[in-house]
Amino acid sequence: MTDTDDYRSLVEDVLLLLFQPDSNSIAGENTLFYVLGGALLADLALEQRVELRPASGVGGRIHALGSAAPDDEFQRSMWSYVNTKPRRAQAVLAAIGPTLREPVLERLVESGDLVRRRSKALGFIPTTTYSLGNERRSRLLAGVRAALVDGAVSDARTALLGALLSASGTLPQFHREIPWSGDVYLRGKKLERGDWGAAAASAAVSRTMVAMIAGSVATTIVIAHKD
Repeated sequence: MTDTDDYRSLVEDVLLLLFQPDSNSIAGENTLFYVLGGALLADLALEQRVELRPASGVGGRIHALGSAAPDDEFQRSMWSYVNTKPRRAQAVLAAIGPTLREPVLERLVESGDLVRRRSKALGFIPTTTYSLGNERRSRLLAGVRAALVDGAVSDARTALLGALLSASGTLPQFHREIPWSGDVYLRGKKLERGDWGAAAASAAVSRTMVAMIAGSVATTIVIAHKD
């Protein structure tokens, strides 16, 4: 796969955006699996493989749609989990999110978006570092920056990426690339609510679903930081 092969899943794009090339680290590493789980759930929603239905108590439950599991292995694991019975979003994130980091990184390496280097520190301690392999992260970041800084949302995927970064609580760490401000914070919260303006008209995923995913990511991260 080359840089000209444009499509990646949302979960790949989110992890690529969270990768910080200057420090060779991933923003929000300690709560990363909630964000990756939310991105994968958004992938399924965009593909119309899941939907949110009302349920007793707060929020609703995620229901699987269709009779056959998705071809994509990441989507298949989450769809199959939901297909056994309808579940609340936080349960889905907690069950599937922790399995995603390494295989998503592997896919980014295979696609050429990241380059992996293995070496040994002090001659015997194995270390692994990553660097950018192409311009994809820059292109994604430009769209998210326009949405958060200028309020210019070009499409539903960009809006979802902005919503997930906002819900992750990592936006202040992007200050050199996305100048942090009160307006950026507020625009991020608007994206979390599914308030995308004209870009929402053609979105396959509902505002309610977006708000539920972003809210679940943000809530679980807040709870995790309190523990």
